[in-house]
Amino acid sequence: MRWWDIEPVLALEHELFPEDAWSPAMFWSELAHARGPRATRHYVVATEPDGDGGRIVGYAGLAAAGGLGDVQTIAAARDQWGTGLGSRLLTDLLQHATAFECEEVLLEVRVDNLRAQRLYERFGFEPIGFRRGYYQPGNVDALVMRLHMKTHENHEAHEAR
Repeated sequence: MRWWDIEPVLALEHELFPEDAWSPAMFWSELAHARGPRATRHYVVATEPDGDGGRIVGYAGLAAAGGLGDVQTIAAARDQWGTGLGSRLLTDLLQHATAFECEEVLLEVRVDNLRAQRLYERFGFEPIGFRRGYYQPGNVDALVMRLHMKTHENHEAHEAR
């Protein structure tokens, strides 16, 4: 993701998360830490090919520090649900978590977003707790999930056989 992606990402963000969408400043702040030798963030967009450079159909971001990764955001356009885009975005984030030398990766997911929870479970994330009222202004709880990267790497190696 680059600065010129922020506007189309925000449009998708507001479509998918109308009550608790990120602000432009939040994306700018994250991207400020995504370049250079001391980068602690990785943000990616997925585009749909067309004659105009491709419509952004998904995006994801990871923060990393001290051996811990945190999935900051991950989203796919509704017309992309069921296509495997979410899996590809999460795979990209986890590859970068490995590059950042993360031992584990955490994330928060809305308790009412069962589709996303199933995706994370397929990758080996396990529930470890709740954050009450995490998503505002709707006051929706977040389920906190964790993935031990060694477990993920062992799972990938087993599936490759």
